[in-house]
Amino acid sequence: MKARLVVISSMLLLSGCLVGPDYERPEIETPGEFRERISTGAAISNIPWWELFEDPELERLIFIALEESKDLAIATARLEETRARLGFVRADQFPRLDATVGAERGNLIEQIIPGAGIQDNYVLTAELSFQVDLFGQYRRSTEAARAELLASEDARVIVLISLVADVASTYFLLRDLDQRYEISERTLKTRSKSTRLVRARFSEGTVPRLDLNQAQIQEAQAAVELAAFERQVIQTENLLNVLLGRNPGPIARGVSLDDQYLLPEVPVGLPSELLDRRPDVRAAEQSLAAQTARIGVAEALRYPSLSLTASGGYASTQLSDLTDGSAAIWNIGANFFAPIFNAGQNKQRVEIEIARTEQLLQQYELTILQALREVEDALVAVRTLRDESAARKRQVRAARSAAFLSKARYFGGVTSYLEVLETERALFDTELASSAVRRAQLVAIADLYKALGGGWDIWPEPEPEPEPSTDAE
Repeated sequence: MKARLVVISSMLLLSGCLVGPDYERPEIETPGEFRERISTGAAISNIPWWELFEDPELERLIFIALEESKDLAIATARLEETRARLGFVRADQFPRLDATVGAERGNLIEQIIPGAGIQDNYVLTAELSFQVDLFGQYRRSTEAARAELLASEDARVIVLISLVADVASTYFLLRDLDQRYEISERTLKTRSKSTRLVRARFSEGTVPRLDLNQAQIQEAQAAVELAAFERQVIQTENLLNVLLGRNPGPIARGVSLDDQYLLPEVPVGLPSELLDRRPDVRAAEQSLAAQTARIGVAEALRYPSLSLTASGGYASTQLSDLTDGSAAIWNIGANFFAPIFNAGQNKQRVEIEIARTEQLLQQYELTILQALREVEDALVAVRTLRDESAARKRQVRAARSAAFLSKARYFGGVTSYLEVLETERALFDTELASSAVRRAQLVAIADLYKALGGGWDIWPEPEPEPEPSTDAE
């Protein structure tokens, strides 16, 4: 008996063994700084969103999206599924207890057992089973499930960051379309006035019909653009409502596009911080860690396994005698399984998991490279779009001056209407382009925020309630 206890105790001690590699973060070389010369102060990812753009309406829309977005709700449900899966996998490490309560009645063939007749049978048993984790198969499985849970949490953060950035970008697009609509409306009024003046001069015989037709063409073109922008405004409102998790409808406006606040400098921190800040990089690393643990699971299947079982209870043909000592039944057993020959199947299973781990390692490194590229792209976009926007504003001022002067020259009889057409067309195009560049400049800030992978926890801390005043005060 003592020898048996020694053998069983030794086998249980083997449950502390773990086969397969332990995960270690790969050494990834990152540049010391970004190519763009930027401030190295507090990263923009650590700045609350409402401090980036002083637009209360944009802030309100973001909070609505965080509360009601369907994409975020789906990501949250997936996270809960992964959390439950971790508990499901982890349960394999512990003993299992099952109970059975049964009653049956039947007759036996009297030709085989004379006088058998009708018999009753009652059973009340409990069974305890335990799969000893000799080489860490279940612990590695739990390790993989835990890493998958962390990856799922980061996946939810990815959805959250993308949601905030998409709401901001769509809102800026809406404000850009509003401004383009206003430009088209203003241009239509101006061209309608010009058409009336040209028609009056045509009636007097001062200008040819060609001038009138060209004026009518430009007026109609402005009307075409006005209708197109009205359509795009409504469609963008519908798109934004989907991001908010709401039915299509109008969207309240806040600060105009030109009045949106822009940071004079955009601090982003250091490239090495992306490894811990970007949720997609963290998710890729956790996927790599989970796959590394699966090598241990496959490796453990190449070694022996031990199953322990114990059962006990009562069985009787009379319900009143079911709990008597003479009705007691019990059983204790142990099964030791060792793979001997399977044509290399278990070995190939390990090779499969190693190859999958190599794939995820390369995917992890690729994710880091893409993260660095996205930050660099966003940084250069922020800088160059600032310069481009300034140049567009100068172009608009010059185009307005040229349009004014050409009209004065035309109605003064100094030049042809062709010059007026060219200057008005140039003014219209430059005003639309200036609005588009301004929107791109704001979207570049949102893209940078998204590329840095931070600032996703944007809920403001509640302000402390003022203490009630007293009469003495």
